[in-house]
Amino acid sequence: MRLLRIFTAKPPRAWVLAILFCFVCGGAFAQRRGWWRNRDISEDRRGVPKWDVKEGFPGDLFTFARIRYESWGGRGGGGGWATDYPDSDLNFSLRLQQLTSLKVNPDPVVIELTDPKLFDYPFIYIIEPGSLVFNDDEVAALRRYCLNGGFLMVDDFWGDSQYENMRHELKRVFPDRDPFEVPLEHEIFHNVYQMKEKPQVPAINAARRGFNGEVGSYERSRDGSDTSVAHYRAITDDKGRIMVFICHNTDLGDGWEREGEDQWYFEEFSVKKAYPMGINIVTYAMTH
Repeated sequence: MRLLRIFTAKPPRAWVLAILFCFVCGGAFAQRRGWWRNRDISEDRRGVPKWDVKEGFPGDLFTFARIRYESWGGRGGGGGWATDYPDSDLNFSLRLQQLTSLKVNPDPVVIELTDPKLFDYPFIYIIEPGSLVFNDDEVAALRRYCLNGGFLMVDDFWGDSQYENMRHELKRVFPDRDPFEVPLEHEIFHNVYQMKEKPQVPAINAARRGFNGEVGSYERSRDGSDTSVAHYRAITDDKGRIMVFICHNTDLGDGWEREGEDQWYFEEFSVKKAYPMGINIVTYAMTH
């Protein structure tokens, strides 16, 4: 089984190392499907073990926080806030705990933008925003959250109409800012894992393997627009820090959720693309 290896373009600063840096050991990236069978694990964790958390430091843990939102089917199609939940959140939290020096909460949370506890979480995640609609209170809360140092990752939506819906909603949040395509040279693609391309992760049932060994995606948009190229766009603050990172025409969450279901998908998409990119994104969010 191929394992993730770490490459850095240049030695990281000491303070970055102190906060978060990856290591990979022998079997760290074994599929969960095999090694957890004989463990006493509650069913509600979907086979993911619960690790010990050091007492007295609950506020020092990274917690994966998923945003619950309203989804109106007439606004561009798409699924809802709970897509891939809870498996992707649990699996990704486990891999962060295993593969980084970051101390991770074994219990991801679901939170609304208007919850006063939102500011307890420096990283939040929105999935399938093709028909997402913010209310006015959520618009104000998200603007305040991002401008005060928070980081939003948006994932898993395909085609022009779904992107336009997300762009429209973000324009309500930031009327004076527009998303831009993030170049591959940006540090978010290289701060831990060296991404040689902008990774495209299809859903497991849309993953393609050609006779020549090439891999790709059969994903199609509902509006018939082109989905062959993954786009990673960002909205930044006045200092150039990424506040919103938009992963379009790709589904990193499925790479996390489905890692134990198919060996080929796991090796080609979870190990090579979904987890490295996810770890890079979290590393950026927690060090900027």
